[in-house]
Amino acid sequence: MTHIIDQYVDTHADTYKNIAKEIHATPEVSNYEFFSSKILADQLEKDGFTVTREVAGHRTAFDARYKSDKKGPVVAFLAEYDALPGIGHACGHNIFGANSSLAAASFKAIVDELGGEVRVYGTPGEEGGENGSSKGSFVREGFLDDVDFALCAHPGFTHGASGTSLANDPVDIEFFGKASHASGAPEKGINALDAIIQVYNGINALREHLSDDVRIHGVITNGGLAANVVPEYASARFYLRAESRTTLNEVYEKVENIVKGAALITGTTYKYGLFQNSVDNTILTPSLDALYEKQLNKYGEQFTPRKVGGGKGSTDVGNISQVVPTIQPGISISDTPIIGHSIGFREASISKKGIDSIVLGAKVLAHTARELFENPELLESIKQEHAENLQKQNNNDSI
Repeated sequence: MTHIIDQYVDTHADTYKNIAKEIHATPEVSNYEFFSSKILADQLEKDGFTVTREVAGHRTAFDARYKSDKKGPVVAFLAEYDALPGIGHACGHNIFGANSSLAAASFKAIVDELGGEVRVYGTPGEEGGENGSSKGSFVREGFLDDVDFALCAHPGFTHGASGTSLANDPVDIEFFGKASHASGAPEKGINALDAIIQVYNGINALREHLSDDVRIHGVITNGGLAANVVPEYASARFYLRAESRTTLNEVYEKVENIVKGAALITGTTYKYGLFQNSVDNTILTPSLDALYEKQLNKYGEQFTPRKVGGGKGSTDVGNISQVVPTIQPGISISDTPIIGHSIGFREASISKKGIDSIVLGAKVLAHTARELFENPELLESIKQEHAENLQKQNNNDSI
C-alpha cells in the first residue's frame, strides 16, 4: 500500500501546492477564513469526502469524512489555514492546511482495504482572535469522541518531534464605575481605571508566588477618554499561561480574586472571563512521534534534536491532545533559521522548499496513519501511553 499513497500524493501534488499558494496570497484572520476554508473543503469534496461546513460553532470550520464499509480505527487530520493580523501567513498555515488535506486524501485511497474512517477537521483561528482557537470547540462538541488519534505537522526551520506548549486562558477584564468631573466633583465619581491599575499591581504581586512555568501578560484596552473626567469604564486583556491545565485553572481563580478585590477597593462592578476558547497544554505521546520519525527517515530526512526545556507558546492542538493521542511534529520549510510570526517565516511559507514540503509531509503523515491502522496492538499501546501521560499531568501538577 506504500506505493498507492506515494503515487496519489505525487499525482495530486500540484493541486494542493496551488491551493497553498492561493491561501498564502489571500491571508485571512480568525473567523474570516472564507476563501481558505472553502478552497480546502471544495477540493476534499472533489476527492470523495463528505464535507459538512460551518461546524462546531465556527462559520469557517469544516468536517470532511470518508468511511470504509469495513470496521476499523478513526483518524483525524487537523487542518489550519488562518493568517496573522498585519503580517499574513507568517506561521505557514497555508502549508499546514494543504499538507493535512493531501495526507488525508492519499490515505483515503487505501482505507477501503484497511477498514475504518479518515477525517479532516478544518480548524480555524489557531492564532486566536475573533471566535478563535476552534479546536477547543471541536473537543467540546464531541468531534473527538470516536477518534482514535489525530495527526498534523507544523512548518518550521527543521524537522522535529512534537514539542510541549503552554495552556492559555485569554481573558478580558472590564470595570464599570461612575463618571464625574475629575476636579469639580471627584467625590461623586467611581474610577474604573483605578480598578484596572489595582489588577496590574495585584498580578505583579502574585508573580512572586507562582511556579516558573506561569506567564501572565496583558494590555489596557480602554482607560478613559479625557483627563478631566473620572473614567466610568476601563478594560484590559490578559493571557494567562502555564505548563498544564491543572496549574492554569488555579492561576485563573487567583487572578479572578484579584479582580474581585480591585472591584471591592474601588466600588466598581466587573466582568471577567474568556474572550475566546481556552487553550490546553500539549500532552506528548513520544511513541507516536517515533512512528512519524520512522516514516520520515524512509525519505532520507531526520529529526533535529530539540533544545532542553519546553516551548513557551500556545496552540489549540493541545486541546486535541488532551483527549486523543496527537502529534504536531515540525516539518522543514527553510534551509536557514526562521523565527515564527516574522516576515522571514512568511517568505519561507511561499518558497519552493516550503511549498514542496507538502509532498513530504503528506506522505509521512499518511504512512503514519497506515501503520497504526495495520497494527492494532501498536495503536492500543500508543493510546495507553497517552492515557498514562495525561494521568501524570493530572496527578502531579500544582502551583
